[in-house]
Amino acid sequence: MRIKTLLALATLAFFAAAARGQADTGNFAPLETWRAAILSGNPAALEKIYSKSPEAKIFNAKGAQISFSDEVAFWSGWKAKGLSDAQLEIIKQQDTQENVHVLAVQIALTLKEGAAQRKQYINVSQGWMQQGGQWLVASEKRTDPVRLKPPIANKQIYPVNVNAQKEIDDAVRSAGPAHKRILVVFGGNWCYDCHVLDEAFHSPEIAPTLDKSFQVVHVDIGEMNKNLDVAKKYDVPLDRGVPAVAVVESDGTLLFSQKRGEFEAARSMAPEDILNFLNKWRPVSQVNP
Repeated sequence: MRIKTLLALATLAFFAAAARGQADTGNFAPLETWRAAILSGNPAALEKIYSKSPEAKIFNAKGAQISFSDEVAFWSGWKAKGLSDAQLEIIKQQDTQENVHVLAVQIALTLKEGAAQRKQYINVSQGWMQQGGQWLVASEKRTDPVRLKPPIANKQIYPVNVNAQKEIDDAVRSAGPAHKRILVVFGGNWCYDCHVLDEAFHSPEIAPTLDKSFQVVHVDIGEMNKNLDVAKKYDVPLDRGVPAVAVVESDGTLLFSQKRGEFEAARSMAPEDILNFLNKWRPVSQVNP
């Protein structure tokens, strides 16, 4: 099978699996060898995993082909940046024909910065070929590293057949006794950055702060043709992009409305960006107990 075809199959495997919300928990032993080489920061170990003849075809997030040596340097360079752990989640894998294996994987890199730790996430599509009894990477395409975990499952986070204003009103009634504020998030299930933000809301770094201080209400905007009156009521200009956020006090008072597309590019944000926002707008009683 041609290497370009292998890469196309591996890339399709990732996006098809993500669209269906499927994760393949099976193991592919050579992938552990690749992970261990990244974790060790050993260029020589990585070089042995990639095909030399023919040379592996490797592409970056923009689709530009990069050299084999640059890819080895990319993965081995994480050790010098404080890499302490590398966890893999196989999203999809399949044998397309004898001695050919394609897969899509998400890798979570944990970096130590002094006493602190931070994560970087990279999605990778790979085509492996068995040569001389050894599995080698023949094709690879990866995304740029990001600080927020890219969503895998295609969740329906925006309810399509509900009364959005009633949802907000119900949240207002229950927020007071719980000493919380309401986070109104406008968006749509078609919006990738909306899913990124929701994934962040459920992350170990952010969920405890969010759950303690806020109730979240998702408002579906359809194809920019639903709940426009609700967005106007909460002074959210949807033409600046979604997800768009408003903060409402437990008595229904509007405290903040997103004006400059602050969350529109959620994929480029870091956990601390969201935590800073939540801590700024958490209830006063929690700021000054």
